[in-house]
Amino acid sequence: MTPVFIVLNAGSSSLKFQIFEAANDADPGVIFRGLFEGLGSTAHFVVKDRAGKTLDETSWPAAEKLGHEGAITHLVSWLRTQREGRKLVAVGHRVVHGGEAFTGPVLIDDSVLSALEGLIPLAPLHQPHNLAPIKIIRRQLPAMPQIACFDTAFHQTQPDVATLFAIPRDMRDRGVRRYGFHGLSYEYIASTLATYDRRFAAGRVIVAHLGNGASLCALNKGVSIATTMGFSALDGLPMGTRCGAIDAGAVFYMLREMKLTPAEAENILYTKSGLLGVSALSNDMRTLRANAANNVDARRAIDLFVYRITREIGSMIAALGGLDGLVFTGGIGENDVLTRAEVIAALSWAGVTLDEAANMAGGPLISTRADITAWVIPTNEEVVIARQMRSIMGSASQPAS
Repeated sequence: MTPVFIVLNAGSSSLKFQIFEAANDADPGVIFRGLFEGLGSTAHFVVKDRAGKTLDETSWPAAEKLGHEGAITHLVSWLRTQREGRKLVAVGHRVVHGGEAFTGPVLIDDSVLSALEGLIPLAPLHQPHNLAPIKIIRRQLPAMPQIACFDTAFHQTQPDVATLFAIPRDMRDRGVRRYGFHGLSYEYIASTLATYDRRFAAGRVIVAHLGNGASLCALNKGVSIATTMGFSALDGLPMGTRCGAIDAGAVFYMLREMKLTPAEAENILYTKSGLLGVSALSNDMRTLRANAANNVDARRAIDLFVYRITREIGSMIAALGGLDGLVFTGGIGENDVLTRAEVIAALSWAGVTLDEAANMAGGPLISTRADITAWVIPTNEEVVIARQMRSIMGSASQPAS
């Protein structure tokens, strides 16, 4: 029987999944992909094959309140109906925070799970949702190997000075430092650069992961040396609903003068800020673009987003000591022609030039100069998780009894 992996990416009310063939002699190939959304309310399940054809679709009424546990039960049951000679051998999870201890993927046991729970204070809005499916599967399928893959691990290569805040040493010893996130996305991009341009892959590259969550990463020969997210996934660029970099004094003002509780302030900065907060309209770039001509605040949100991207790219160029290329990825980076054009126009000083026709066509190469190139490269965090799972499982990627 052919061994397969399930890769899970859990949110507060959603569960994304992909199912991969786990053969050892080739890059893991996706068989099925799908999504549960509206968990806890009007849940909906859809799954598609590798060609994008919808294979199954199910909805549950709000009164049933299908949650993550029911979703995992349904997914495993559905997979059993689609076996066709396949055997589930492991489940992999995207885990936002690995702290300082986890520098690569790890097979989950009691001690690992306890350590990951200990990191919840560092990512209180993400880590609990990432760990919930792990606990559910440990109850439902206690013998099933599970592997945690971390968004922070890719950035462990950064020099010590890039991880520091100018705060007392005892706070650093408690884990208050820059970690960086979106590492699974950046690892995928780093792994694929040579297929586009071998010289480019060996050079100084800035990757712009632009979506509802957004960040930049400076790669030197495919290795992370700087990134815009820091202690949390709140830092750096403005995002869909997150503020990005903000003066800590503004947070103290929210607590002291606005009389907000820490939870209320945190909720504002994570869920009511960013593009949504500035525009007072939407966190969706498509909506903002559609209204920008007649809505001053929508235009202002777009302008701030582009300004912060280009300003932070300047800091990444400084960290790299120059620039050989730029990559756009993520939902906005891959699909928003105007954001790419505006960012590149603002980087003319750095020698980046836009090929307008190529940009309109979606690339992959969207620049005109040979020495400083710009690309559109779709990311694939799930295949990175599948690769990492196979590196852990090794010859164990064979059907278990």
